[in-house]
Amino acid sequence: MKQIHSSSNKELADYCHYFRGSCFREKKLFKEAIFELNSVSKNFKYYPLISKDLGETTLELKEFKKAIHYFEAVEKLPITNNQGYKISIIYENLGICYLHINQFKEAEKYFFKSLTFQKNEKDSVSLIGLYMDIANLYYLQYKDQLAIPYFEKAYFLSKQIKDFDTKRRSAKNMAVVEENRGKFKQALAYRKESEQWNDSLNNQNKVWALADYEKKYAVAQKQKQISVLKVENKLKDTQRNTMFFSTLGLLLLLVGGVYVYAQKVKNAKIILTQKEKLDELNATKDQLFSIVSHDLRSSVNALKTSNTKLTTSLETKNYSELDQLLHQNSAIANGAYSLLDNLLHWALLQTKQLYFSKDSVHLYSIVQQIEYNYKPLLLDKSIAFENAVSKNSFIFVDLDSLKIVLRNLLDNAIKFSPENSKISFYTVDTNTNFCQLVIQDSGLGMNQNTINELLEDNELLAKKSNSEIIGTGLGMQLCKQMIKKNGGTLTIESELNNGTKMILSFPKTEQNG
Repeated sequence: MKQIHSSSNKELADYCHYFRGSCFREKKLFKEAIFELNSVSKNFKYYPLISKDLGETTLELKEFKKAIHYFEAVEKLPITNNQGYKISIIYENLGICYLHINQFKEAEKYFFKSLTFQKNEKDSVSLIGLYMDIANLYYLQYKDQLAIPYFEKAYFLSKQIKDFDTKRRSAKNMAVVEENRGKFKQALAYRKESEQWNDSLNNQNKVWALADYEKKYAVAQKQKQISVLKVENKLKDTQRNTMFFSTLGLLLLLVGGVYVYAQKVKNAKIILTQKEKLDELNATKDQLFSIVSHDLRSSVNALKTSNTKLTTSLETKNYSELDQLLHQNSAIANGAYSLLDNLLHWALLQTKQLYFSKDSVHLYSIVQQIEYNYKPLLLDKSIAFENAVSKNSFIFVDLDSLKIVLRNLLDNAIKFSPENSKISFYTVDTNTNFCQLVIQDSGLGMNQNTINELLEDNELLAKKSNSEIIGTGLGMQLCKQMIKKNGGTLTIESELNNGTKMILSFPKTEQNG
């Protein structure tokens, strides 16, 4: 603004208005962006870009007829190689505008114009979006037979790209298609695939709500069983009383007494067994609340303290401390989320409601996904990550539980590794029916007593010598149980101040020979 008001150079003012308009668009301040872009003169060297940006901005504001006006102005210009935009995107945006105002013929015309160009541009992500637009165009007109092939094209093309959000949307669209066709089994498979691409973005509140629901459901089921047993016991008491009063002699009274005693013992054992199960379930619930009250309260208190400092830093404009506090808040939130995620899966394991489906898994690809999820934490501590897993390694396990195990072990490795160190994932050829995966770090390490305690099959949340509850031990317990359910084994090699090796063995698939 200072440059605009202090200079009489019109070209320089046009550049300033253009840059301000672009900045407002990035900030989602669309009305301010329109004002700045309209302030650019029509003699501006890059005026076609102004029309394009005005079209995209009015499209964001759902002013579709205005957007059409701007895009058609760009469409009429001669196609050159240096105009800074793709004519295929202009056509696609015109199709979207006409689709929103229900002019389906015009929308179809522009979508297929865009398709002609995009097939030669080799931009798979844009092409997938166009396929979805065409499919939605036909779906709105109830032309399912025309729409479905384009949903399928988008889905199969998404297999070739690395954009997880595009993969998720393509799989979700296929789930809706199969549901509408009544093929619910295929729809479920697509929905599961869609959820897998959305795996690392779960909402913490939803995770906790689901865990709480699962606990309440399990308790309700047990209470329902006890109620049924009480009704059965009352019925049996009535039967015993009838037999007792029908006896005619001392011998029958004696036999009746023995029978009554035997039934009472039997019922007492049943009730005792059910009570023990209910007590165990209540103990599980108490443990969960204990962890939440201990670990989450600490995390929330730390966040409160950090936010107080954050407010002070904002007021004093201490940007160095502000950056440090923001990183600290992120670490606290990540720790709380990891705890809630482990609590959910542990609760499902304890109540035997966790679904296991073993299949052939490409180990190298899974390690790549885990590395992608933890890239910010690795970069924050400047830790190098090496994926030396054999690309020929296929193991027969449940995919979801394998990801949980690898995420927990990598999280621990990052937590206990110094800055500028290295974490490696690699496989060892054992010439057996098992694939051996090693996770090696150069962190704090452990002594043999600590290793033995970690590998023991202790009860969850056992007490340490200092009588403090092990909140973070939940992840390790979860890993051991899931490795065992997948038919695998875990061993640990470590020395104090000399790093740790977590050695996992899983059954190979037939592809490994």
